[in-house]
Amino acid sequence: MSEQQLKAKLMDAPAMQRALSRMAHEILEQLDPPETIVLVGIKRRGVPLAQRLAALIERFEGVRVPVGELDITLYRDDLTTLYDQPQLKGASLPVDINGKLVVLVDDVLFTGRTIRAALEAILDYGRPKTVELLVLVDRGHRELPIHGDYVGRKINTARSEKVNVLMEERDGRDEVVLESA
Repeated sequence: MSEQQLKAKLMDAPAMQRALSRMAHEILEQLDPPETIVLVGIKRRGVPLAQRLAALIERFEGVRVPVGELDITLYRDDLTTLYDQPQLKGASLPVDINGKLVVLVDDVLFTGRTIRAALEAILDYGRPKTVELLVLVDRGHRELPIHGDYVGRKINTARSEKVNVLMEERDGRDEVVLESA
C-alpha cells in the first residue's frame, strides 16, 4: 500500500455477523416456505457468505437450505478485456432449481455487471420461480438496472475507491475495508 492510499474499516466481524443475521431473517420473512429456497453464492466470496446464511437459516428454522456455487467467468461481458486465458473455477448446484426461490449471494454490488452475468449463468441451470439478490455491501455506481433485495450495508463511494470484503474462510479475518487512492 502506498503512503497516499488510505484505508477505512467499514465493517468488523461483529457488524458482518449482525448484517448476515438480519438478512437471514429477512429472507425467511419474504420467502416461504424455507424448503423452497436455494442459496447460490457467486464465486469467490459469495460462496462463504451463502454458506454462513444457510447455517443461520438452519439455526433459526431448523431447515438446511441447499447452497450452490456459481462461476460467472464465461458469462462476463468484459471477458476478452480481462483474461487471455480464463481460469474456470467450476460451478455446482446441488439441487434442481426449477420452480425454486433462488437467492444469488455476492459480497459487493457495484456496476451490476457481475449480477447480469450471474443471472445469465443461473438460467442455464433451469428456470427458478424467482431470483433475488443478497449483497453484503452496495456501493452504488450502477450501470445496469439491478438492485439488491437484501443488503447488509449501503455506502456511498467514489468510483476510484475500492471495497474489499475479507472473510475468515479465505483471508483469515472478517472485515470490510474501503480503500481510496
